[in-house]
Amino acid sequence: MTVIGVLALQGAFREHAQKLRLCGAEAREVRLPGDLDGVSGLVIPGGESTTISKLMTLYGFPEKIRRFSDGGKPVFGTCAGAIVLARLLGGKPQGFLDLIDADVERNAYGRQVDSREVNLFIEALGPPAFPVIFIRAPVIRSIGEAVRPLATYNDTVVLARQENVLVATFHPELTADLRIHAYFLRMVEEASQKEH
Repeated sequence: MTVIGVLALQGAFREHAQKLRLCGAEAREVRLPGDLDGVSGLVIPGGESTTISKLMTLYGFPEKIRRFSDGGKPVFGTCAGAIVLARLLGGKPQGFLDLIDADVERNAYGRQVDSREVNLFIEALGPPAFPVIFIRAPVIRSIGEAVRPLATYNDTVVLARQENVLVATFHPELTADLRIHAYFLRMVEEASQKEH
């Protein structure tokens, strides 16, 4: 069984773990860098990006996650997870994980009251449309040439992939639709086959 780590420092990690289990994977809560040993992919959930990045730094995660990704293992960040994975924040280099060549802006849709749910057709998933939930969501302002946009909303990229890194500015873990988690598991399976 494929073992996926879910960073469990803050945010919606339990919901991600539940979705991964429903897709047939084993989900392991990752609280310390050593917990990444033996997992084939990592999910960084939504939550509060400043808190998550401070806790990641405190526990010594950044270098371990960079090595994990550089070794070809897939990483999936949603909402705050997408922010901490991005190279730029508000047009300025973050110098944090730098795993996807994207410029993100925090809380770009405004306050909690401006959160919304929309149905988006995502070509990589096929029909029907996917129920996309934005909660104080970031916006991807721009992406580099190596980044492939997988879904857009109002001319803004909301789901993107750069090699083994996947980011979503929304919360697929809060829907009943398992297809984005299943897509990530396919990325993990493809990466595992390349290793052998």
